[in-house]
Amino acid sequence: MKKSAIIGLLTIAICIGFLVSLNADTNTYSNFKEASSSKKEEHVMGYWFKEKGLYYDAKIDPNHFSFYMKDEEGTVKKVILNGTKPQDFERSEKLVLIGQMENDVFYASKILMKCPSKYNDNLVEVQADGQVKPLDYK
Repeated sequence: MKKSAIIGLLTIAICIGFLVSLNADTNTYSNFKEASSSKKEEHVMGYWFKEKGLYYDAKIDPNHFSFYMKDEEGTVKKVILNGTKPQDFERSEKLVLIGQMENDVFYASKILMKCPSKYNDNLVEVQADGQVKPLDYK
């Protein structure tokens, strides 16, 4: 076999290995149980558990918003976002939290909300600093 063919095969093998490693690192949605056993940031999908209400008082602490969320498995946990309450939070149909579990409380760094729309589904991203960004996956 020629040297150029061997080098070409090695280059292709390295590229394939790199692409496989990128694909293996993609985030999937988890639940509160999986997030509690993980030490890394997780994406947890669920619904606002309205029966327990929410807490936000801009006069006392404008950077503390907490509520309870029920994940896809039915587990309800307290969620704390160190940021302002997202606009139209009460209207959101579904939530995706990005953050970590600590001592049975989920500390969110971001909240993605699926808001109802007459014509299509819109997702908005709320970051801990209070910025709201529309997400467009088209």
